[in-house]
Amino acid sequence: MYAIVRAGGRQEKVSVDDVLTIDRVSDETGATLTWEPLLVVDDGKVISDASELSGYSVTAEVLGEAKGPKINIIKYKNKTGYKKRMGHRQKYTQVRVTGIASNKNK
Repeated sequence: MYAIVRAGGRQEKVSVDDVLTIDRVSDETGATLTWEPLLVVDDGKVISDASELSGYSVTAEVLGEAKGPKINIIKYKNKTGYKKRMGHRQKYTQVRVTGIASNKNK
C-alpha cells in the first residue's frame, strides 16, 4: 500500500516506514504530521476519487532537521572589477511515515 501526498509544495510517493526529506516545517522533533492523500494504491486498487480519499489519512513523525547541499553563487561583471560570492544551504525536515489509514472503518 502506498499513497501520493502533497508535502512542502511537492508531491511525494510514501509508504509506511519511509523516511522523507521535505521542506522545513516548524514542528518539533517527535511531533505528528497528518496529510490528506491525493491518491492511494491498496493491493492494486487505485483510489483517486475525492469523496473516497476523504476517508484516508497519512500520518508521519518528525525526526529532526536536515540540511541540503551547499550552493555557491558567484556574480561577476566583465571589465568593471565587480565580483560577489555568496552561499546558500537549504534547511529541510526529515519525517518518517507511520501509517496510511482508512478512517471509514472506525
